[in-house]
Amino acid sequence: MIIVDALQHIAPNALQLGRDYASWAWLQRRAEKNPQAPPATASLRDNLLGRVALVFGSVRVWDESAQRLPAWARYTSRDLAGTQKIARWQLDHYQRLADDNPQIRLVLSCQDLEEVLVSWQRQDDIGSRLQGIVPLLQGAVPVSEPKQIEAWLEHGARIVAPAWGSNRYVMSAGEGGDLTLLGYELLEALAGYQALLDIAGLPERAAATALERYEGAIIASHTSVRRIVDHPHCLSDPLIQQLCQRDGVLGIMLYNQYLRRDWHPSDPKRQVALSHWVDAVDYVCQLLGSAAHVGLGSAIDGGYAYSSLPAEIDTSCDLWLLRAALAERGFSDDDAAAILGGNMLRKLRESLTDG
Repeated sequence: MIIVDALQHIAPNALQLGRDYASWAWLQRRAEKNPQAPPATASLRDNLLGRVALVFGSVRVWDESAQRLPAWARYTSRDLAGTQKIARWQLDHYQRLADDNPQIRLVLSCQDLEEVLVSWQRQDDIGSRLQGIVPLLQGAVPVSEPKQIEAWLEHGARIVAPAWGSNRYVMSAGEGGDLTLLGYELLEALAGYQALLDIAGLPERAAATALERYEGAIIASHTSVRRIVDHPHCLSDPLIQQLCQRDGVLGIMLYNQYLRRDWHPSDPKRQVALSHWVDAVDYVCQLLGSAAHVGLGSAIDGGYAYSSLPAEIDTSCDLWLLRAALAERGFSDDDAAAILGGNMLRKLRESLTDG
């Protein structure tokens, strides 16, 4: 059994915090000089020990005028040229990681994916295993116009989330939160290249429109259940059911704010446990009558305070504990394997090309 994590912020953390993904998370913490920076929680070595065989690595750009801009964010954008420069640096960073580390593969095709998966079938020591990174463009702001998406796919992006909130492709919530005309054109362009569409972060109406209109494979990389926590970034029951009808998969985050309704950032870490993550998973399975449409999108290294992760989680090595948490709730081995990796793998395979 392997884990597919549908969101980690490897390149953004390298850019903003100078994090070395090839170094253990505890070594990254020891080297950190910025007291405002959140503790490092993910690394190549921690992921491999936690059997995280595949990661969807985000490409994320902050606008300098954005609300709640992290105090530790060093590089922000004020125009399209700056946005594109920051996004390209992150895509190039994933390529450099693969070039410099023999255990990392940039997954851009079916052949790349199979090479990673075969390495986990062998019974050798951990040094023979590979980790695949699939670049995820978290917000299409760097894409100046829909037809330019081809250039970004050629540059390495394989998964595209149109917006985190609003931009020229998605109206703000005050305007109905739907796709703009350019947003419709972007979906059409993405479908032409079999890109994997990510609806995480879209307003409800825009997400529903994307599910109705998009012809290719769809996921919600990192989110949770609105019935559990009433937050705009969590999916409502109708949206979860619509995602299921499209054979989509939603990744449940390991972020306390999205796992427990009464959680507050000042609460002790022990207030939220992995059982709360299983609660969200179980709710989706019960709602849909199947375990085929839920997965993991931890965003474990998303800039949260250490206390914002469930009690059992110290680094991404601990993601393997999710298997036992599912078993304790009565999930079968097959269902646990689907939730922790198989479901996201299914959507990824649908979107990758042979060459």
